[in-house]
Amino acid sequence: MEKENIAVGLDIGTTKIVAMIGKKNEYGKLEILGVGKSKSLGVARGVVNNITQTIQSIQQAIQEAENNSGYKIKDVVVGIAGQHIRSIQHTDYISRNNPEEVIGGNDIQLLIDQVNKLAMLPGEEIIHVLPQEFKIDGQSEIKEPIGMYGGRLESSFHVVVGQASSIRNVGRCIQSSGIELSGLTLEPLASADAVLSQEEKEAGVALIDIGGGTTDLAIFKDGIIRHTAVIPFGGNVITDDIKEGCSIIEKQAELLKVKFGSAWPGENKDNEIVSIPGLRGREPKEISLKNLSKIIHARVVEIIDQVFTEVKAYGHEDPRKKLIAGIVLTGGGAQLKHIKQLVEYITGMDTRIGYPNEHLAGNSDEEISSPLYATAVGLVMNSIENKTQSAVRMDAIEQPKAPVYRAPVVIEVPENEVEEEVRNTNEKQNSTVNRIQRNFFDRYVDKIKDFLDNAE
Repeated sequence: MEKENIAVGLDIGTTKIVAMIGKKNEYGKLEILGVGKSKSLGVARGVVNNITQTIQSIQQAIQEAENNSGYKIKDVVVGIAGQHIRSIQHTDYISRNNPEEVIGGNDIQLLIDQVNKLAMLPGEEIIHVLPQEFKIDGQSEIKEPIGMYGGRLESSFHVVVGQASSIRNVGRCIQSSGIELSGLTLEPLASADAVLSQEEKEAGVALIDIGGGTTDLAIFKDGIIRHTAVIPFGGNVITDDIKEGCSIIEKQAELLKVKFGSAWPGENKDNEIVSIPGLRGREPKEISLKNLSKIIHARVVEIIDQVFTEVKAYGHEDPRKKLIAGIVLTGGGAQLKHIKQLVEYITGMDTRIGYPNEHLAGNSDEEISSPLYATAVGLVMNSIENKTQSAVRMDAIEQPKAPVYRAPVVIEVPENEVEEEVRNTNEKQNSTVNRIQRNFFDRYVDKIKDFLDNAE
């Protein structure tokens, strides 16, 4: 029987940590076997700032996913984001020894390995090297060079770079949680895999993933990744503003945003008011929904402006680089009422909300196809591509065998022989104990001597 290719994705976000276990069904769609979710403690703006709390949150999410699915997780593909991420465009080439031989996968790998050796700023590390168009002996705009002839193979690359310490901290949290790290993926790339269609990537599209601590951007054109960016603002700054502006606690601010929040202030009437219980015997607070929408609107406009600056930096205004499919919004922030209309108004580009149901099996839980889980679904898809066996069935794990009980054998021994044996054994034990104690004491004294000698 063929082994199941079970894949696991772990999305370490600022507000939540999601562990997702999945596999491909017979129709090539993604079947989700189990999901675990925990509140993310110890992550700020996509970067780990408290190792212990992050480990606890990861373990909680992993445990829940295992209990839901009946699988034991061995390793995970993890998403990486944070304000330390930057991307660069780079062109490199190799000269082939034998131009009469066809170009193979090993030639492209050689070129990618060469780019991986690029000198970065101190403390930075390359996360992804993504080939774009190829050039063979001066012939440009080649998308698939394998099988062609040529001496000089050249390519433009999209190189994603991040802080080495941040990446190592994520790795440390995962290993300390008792699992292995099988791969790292930039979160906007994972979200793009989950919510974008191939047609959109061909036509040109900007994916905006609005998370709790960061807003991630990935731009595609002609089916190729063209630009990535991580903006250090997300849904949390909106919650903070509501908290400050309405003088309420964070929990209430989050609930207000989710239940009554809107990115378009014009739609609320002046007399729409929500009452919030006061703290510890204080009077309840009355908050106007129009004011609430104004606070949310101001912050969302700021986030969208930052993202649109990145889209313009890519060159969207150039007719050849035009993003025909417009913008796709995903992540928890995409669930905010009227955000689609606001984005269209600010950017003038067609906008839709991206749900990760493009690749999910038909019988998937409705909650999983929420924009909230886009990154986690993308990470599972990434893990499937790696052909990793990331989890095994609980019932397939061998349980330790119970010891077999054997009845004791009774042998009769004369009494005087027993006394002699006991005496000899006691003497032996005493001498052994003395010897162990003496050896330990000698070693201990030697250690103190060494310490004192060195101290001098």
